[in-house]
Amino acid sequence: MDIYKEFNIKTVINAQSWVTKLGGSIMSREVLDAMNKASSAFVDVEELHEKCSEQIANLCDSESALITSGCASAIVLMSAAAICAKDESLLDEIPNLLKRKEILIHASHRNHYDSALEMTGAKLIEYKNIDDIRRKFTKESVAIAFVEAPFIGIGLGIDETVKIGNEFNLPVLVDASARIPPVNNLFKFINAGASMVSYSGGKGIRGPQNTGFILGKKSYIDLAKRNLICFSDTKAKIGRSMKVSKECLVGLVVALKLFLDINQEEIWDGWKEKAKFIVKELSNIEDLDVKLEDDGLNREGPQAVIYFNNNWKGLSPNEIRLLLEKGDPPIYVGTGGYKDEINLAMTNIQDGQEKIIVEKLKDILIK
Repeated sequence: MDIYKEFNIKTVINAQSWVTKLGGSIMSREVLDAMNKASSAFVDVEELHEKCSEQIANLCDSESALITSGCASAIVLMSAAAICAKDESLLDEIPNLLKRKEILIHASHRNHYDSALEMTGAKLIEYKNIDDIRRKFTKESVAIAFVEAPFIGIGLGIDETVKIGNEFNLPVLVDASARIPPVNNLFKFINAGASMVSYSGGKGIRGPQNTGFILGKKSYIDLAKRNLICFSDTKAKIGRSMKVSKECLVGLVVALKLFLDINQEEIWDGWKEKAKFIVKELSNIEDLDVKLEDDGLNREGPQAVIYFNNNWKGLSPNEIRLLLEKGDPPIYVGTGGYKDEINLAMTNIQDGQEKIIVEKLKDILIK
């Protein structure tokens, strides 16, 4: 950690989850060693990109795959592929389209990353139900977006979304950035018939934080690739600023292999034990309701969640968060989701840090 001292930056305890703001996750020694080796020579990056993406596809039982510069980049490239599937000449026009193409999205799926879909010049069209899709489908419609993330509505569900997509011959583009683990989410959306699915490489997979990847149908992945890898093209495409280094290409493949080879149930159980410890230590504080939550949909792994009863006379949840962040070490916690609770994700808690969290919370909560 001395490198951060040189920059006069404190390292933090990350109980907020795999958020980019706090650096995603921590890579293993095997991943770092592989990246270091990859940095020691020059290669044809286009060939390496092809070989590494092919390995990702094989590991995930997907027809094709493409490694990207983070999941947000993957969403941009999925949008571009859907546009070009209707007219390949638009490769050189994106994002300055004469006629804006339309991507249908359930109203409950609108989120912070809408702009990634729109960066290509596409326009998002909200729908609420199947009848609404039928009314809003036009000749400019190129895809249906589907998002699965904590505290995002389920929309029509992936099966119904794919079904209506097939009816209108529209690809379904899935943003599943933070849905790994569990492992079966690597296969869930492709098996349901989605055309392209995007994931983060730097969250649960513990690859380089600035990587992501797309799984899906080869015809669409090939178009996404043409929007990314354009070294020999006369005009750079929209993905040119989203390049992936040789080190990150190799690092992601090694990280995914390790992820699939590790006993994920054992890791999950380890998170649960840390969450149980926090719940046990804080449960006797008056006017707090401290719970272990592990619903798999809205909580990324087992979490300790602090709910504040109506009789609570102490500091507000936001004041507590600010005090934790100003502490030494700074502790970052979640901002809840159901109401203004404090949730503590265990995914990045190193052994022993759960005890530090308990001590700091007791200092703040018990007056």
